[in-house]
Amino acid sequence: MVLITILSFLFTLIFILWRPRDINEAIPATIGAIIVVMSGSVTLTDLGIITETIMDAAITIMATIVMAIVLESFGFFNWVAEKLAEKAKGSGIRLFWYVNLLSFLMTLFFNNDGSILITTPILIMLLNNMGLKNHQKIPYLLSGGLIATASSAPIGVSNIVNLIALKIVDMSLYSHTAMMFVPATLGLLLLVVLLFLRFKKDLPKTVPAKVTGLSLTSYHPLKQNLLQSSEKDRSKFMRNILLFVFAVRISLFAASFVSIPISTMAVFGSLVLLGWRWVYLKIPPSDMLKKTPWYIIIFAFSMYVIIYGLNNIGLTDWLIGIMSPMVSGSLLHTSVWMGILLTILSNIFNNHPALMVGTLTLTNMPLDTISLKVAYLANVIGSDIGSLILPMGTLATLMWMHIIKSGNIKITWFEYIKVTIIVIPPTLLFTLVVLYFWVTWLF
Repeated sequence: MVLITILSFLFTLIFILWRPRDINEAIPATIGAIIVVMSGSVTLTDLGIITETIMDAAITIMATIVMAIVLESFGFFNWVAEKLAEKAKGSGIRLFWYVNLLSFLMTLFFNNDGSILITTPILIMLLNNMGLKNHQKIPYLLSGGLIATASSAPIGVSNIVNLIALKIVDMSLYSHTAMMFVPATLGLLLLVVLLFLRFKKDLPKTVPAKVTGLSLTSYHPLKQNLLQSSEKDRSKFMRNILLFVFAVRISLFAASFVSIPISTMAVFGSLVLLGWRWVYLKIPPSDMLKKTPWYIIIFAFSMYVIIYGLNNIGLTDWLIGIMSPMVSGSLLHTSVWMGILLTILSNIFNNHPALMVGTLTLTNMPLDTISLKVAYLANVIGSDIGSLILPMGTLATLMWMHIIKSGNIKITWFEYIKVTIIVIPPTLLFTLVVLYFWVTWLF
């Protein structure tokens, strides 16, 4: 049973990272989970516990993705890209800052995977429209990809594995944000500054001040209301959508504060947007059945089954021996060492299993409430920021590499690592230290 579970985990990990013939990552994860259940490492009772643990997180993330798909059908993100080019006012440097702001907000309002999947193709389209060369596109795309992925750290709702981990440690979304938003956001500011200093010499001094046609490229033939409206009316319509999405996002934290499942508000928001689109554009919600990436739920469930199996065969007991000295000293000691450990595990095994293993291990350790929360938040920082050193550290980065390649933009793993090895370690350490001081000030 022990050997089968370990081999299943390794098999799953290898195929997720390798992805022969672009196989969907949910397939090897599902096969691995089935083998683990058949081996007896995970019981039917355990499956019930796992389902209860991930359900709220999975529904929330899927509802958020549905909202993003609806906005994409409105042409919202393409419209944003046009506005971004206008705001840059012909400055390549100003465009750099706006691209990273867009990436940050996309993850904050939706989630890291959705941000990568939607923002990256739009940025490629924008940069191609501007006529930039390959080496001039890399600073915008790489910095945008790194910021989009790392931006899942400030609030737990931007990453499905963060939400699952929150459930495991029994921490509310409100508490997570109160303790994490300031340190993680300051860390992101440092990261974007370091990226700017690294890419400053490669950024074009000037870019076209205006691009056209982007906001119409994704329009459905039925979108006559938008096509026939003036630019002023279209902008007002898009702003109203943005305000609604912002209100839904705020409602998630309000729900968490009063102990209402956050998935309730997320589903409500997605249903309202679907109805809005149906009335305004005459597009029924049925297309969501095909467009929504349901495999994310299967992947998250299957990975947790495998990790739960590793937990049941004693992995966490072994990790407790390694992690205990890291959390036995001061909170600063706890924050820094736990973040470094999760960074190492994430870059070796990918951040999804790394954060799940790390979080499960923490719950089996005799920690006081504050130490447990600091250790967990340090894990998240290592998982969301530290994992970016290698492309295989996160699924979002692997997707980014695939999209970049599909867009005929050349960047090798070596070129990627040459940048991340310089900017990620100082960002990681800075964020972990700020986390300690922030939590100490709060409590």
